[in-house]
Amino acid sequence: MTGDGTRCVHAGLPPAGPGAPVPAQPVLAAQFHLSEDPAADFYGRAGNPTWRALESAIGSLDGGECLVYPSGMAAISALLRVVVGPGETVVVPSDGYYLARGYAHEHVDAVVREVPTTTAEWDFTGARLVLVETPSNPGLDVCDLTAVAAAARAAGALLAVDNTTATPLGQRPLEFGADFVVASDTKALAGHSDVVLGHITAASAEWAQRLRAERTISGAIAGPFETWLALRGLGTLDLRLARQAENAAALHAALRGHPAVARVRWPGSPEDPAHEVAARQMRRFGGVLTAELASAEAAEAFVGRAALIASATSFGGLHTTADRRARWGDAVAPGLLRISCGCEDPGDLVADVLAALA
Repeated sequence: MTGDGTRCVHAGLPPAGPGAPVPAQPVLAAQFHLSEDPAADFYGRAGNPTWRALESAIGSLDGGECLVYPSGMAAISALLRVVVGPGETVVVPSDGYYLARGYAHEHVDAVVREVPTTTAEWDFTGARLVLVETPSNPGLDVCDLTAVAAAARAAGALLAVDNTTATPLGQRPLEFGADFVVASDTKALAGHSDVVLGHITAASAEWAQRLRAERTISGAIAGPFETWLALRGLGTLDLRLARQAENAAALHAALRGHPAVARVRWPGSPEDPAHEVAARQMRRFGGVLTAELASAEAAEAFVGRAALIASATSFGGLHTTADRRARWGDAVAPGLLRISCGCEDPGDLVADVLAALA
């Protein structure tokens, strides 16, 4: 198999030919000339060559059949609609992305059971679908995917893994027995903070077809231009993740033991409680870490003083950002910041952070 960088650069490329563009180009048409070929495009809600290019690229990285959606939440909600029937049970992470829990409770006609990302025993008795998020957002806890997949199989449940934080280069949940991967590609995969997008990758072609049929009818489709932006961004994913992880390691070293920081988390650190499990199943560690300051006021003051850190609620982009997660209702300390390391020079970023903490 070729390396990560090669796969990212060449994924989704059109066939080579004299006079043909080297990178894939967006196809913006809403309608196409009709054909007797049932596989031919005919209407923009049913199919688009730009979708297929990105889906081919992400599917090759995830190891399954991919469908793109207009956001990460569109992907999660589609998965819940298609897989979970009325009265069935869905298990969601109690400490994962809060909107995934909220959608399951408020908009799915199902029994919703919440389970923390790290628990001593997995019991999915009676569940139809188990959704886990690892590393979790924002706590960065990690669950053992092999153990979770075995418990789901034993209970007759399907397993979906939110892989947003790890990305397809950091983790391949389908290889550990997951049935679905779901992610917000707004984050690191597109990587430039200029597109909202998501995807589901299914291990089974049958489930992929069921999801595709529902997407066509429901209209939960991604715009071709946004899809093309994500495909363009995907080409540098390997490079961006490497710099972001380098920055995360440097910040973790600078913040660990700092008198103004009560606790710092990054699964890539051997000192992190999640590292042992993460090291077994993650191919690389990302650029997201958390730092807990003394109070909400201290966290806000820190971000205000930092010159290289933007106050923004997303992660995985080129620019380092910080987000005080308690403001959104996450059950975390008031001063906890989720820091998404960008692609700045590590020395500059560390110096800026230490100056802002002084």
